[in-house]
Amino acid sequence: MTHRHISLGRSAVRISELAFGAAGIGNLFAAVSDAEAERAVAAAWESGIRYFDTAPHYGLGLSERRLGAALRGRPRQEYTLSTKVGRLLEPLGRTDGTDLPNGFAVPATHRRVWDFTADGVRRSVEASVERLGIDRIDIVYLHDPDDHLDIAIDQACPALEELRAQGVVGAVGVGMNQSAALARFVRDTDVDAVLLAGRYTLLDQRGLDDLLPLAEQRGVSVVIGGVFNSGLLADPKPGATFDYAAAPTEVLARALDLKALCRRHDVPLRAAALRFPFGHPAVAGVLVGARNAAEVRDAAAMFGRPVPDALWEDLREAGLLTPDIPVPVSQLGRNHD
Repeated sequence: MTHRHISLGRSAVRISELAFGAAGIGNLFAAVSDAEAERAVAAAWESGIRYFDTAPHYGLGLSERRLGAALRGRPRQEYTLSTKVGRLLEPLGRTDGTDLPNGFAVPATHRRVWDFTADGVRRSVEASVERLGIDRIDIVYLHDPDDHLDIAIDQACPALEELRAQGVVGAVGVGMNQSAALARFVRDTDVDAVLLAGRYTLLDQRGLDDLLPLAEQRGVSVVIGGVFNSGLLADPKPGATFDYAAAPTEVLARALDLKALCRRHDVPLRAAALRFPFGHPAVAGVLVGARNAAEVRDAAAMFGRPVPDALWEDLREAGLLTPDIPVPVSQLGRNHD
């Protein structure tokens, strides 16, 4: 399977529409073996995925090390790699239990230190290159600068722009799970892309209120993460999670209605959830986390499923999408190759 590749903003960096999110192979919530991690990346490659995203935060560097090892033998010009800055990893000099309180099943050998200074950005990029063992990073995102907006705009963004001008990185951006602050970065800085998690999905379209129209206007690409809203849209049932907590009753009911209507069109809900963001012209790709080869293959298969125009119209008529929301058109593309 091959995927169309899209340029990010005004940069020369191109991504596949479906991206592999590597938090899972950093032992997100539960341990994954080195072999499982390698097979997950291999399955992504075999499925035509050529954009891979990681971060120091994921498993205290484990995700970067595993992803770099799995990609190292592959042609460097054929894939795009992104990582993030904002959390420096400082060694503790000992193992202090587990990192599970931060979400990762790894020994707590380091502590995360928030740092959006220019020096912190440069140090983080250098450390990531070393952990990845790969000659360059294509995209660097500021990672969750929610509580550090001023210093991120005043110092981190100019530092990334300087690295881009020097050719150290190809494109720069910001990743967050809120759209209003991302809109500020689009408005006030020279980012190429933003990574928006969970806020432009079949259940939550808040990104359309501010970020997406502005990104389109400014020529900034948007990559959408969290299209399943932390699991609810992957398999809606009692006990499923929405934004990493138990789904409220009314949200679960809406997800079940979405699933039922999709079934009438013989479309898995996961397929519709993956395809929906591409209705907006600012969206360049969707990022899906996976921890093993089976999850990767499922995501790729769902992404490849045709979604008929009639499904979107029925979702509008049922009140599950607003009448004016942009929807994909028969996967005919938007002048991408």
